[in-house]
Amino acid sequence: MDDRQVAIVTGGSRGIGRAISLELA
Repeated sequence: MDDRQVAIVTGGSRGIGRAISLELA
């Protein structure tokens, strides 16, 4: 869970894309 939030905060839109991928995976 923390990884998703961190990715969104640090990566911005790119982080969100990665977070979504993690959720799908």
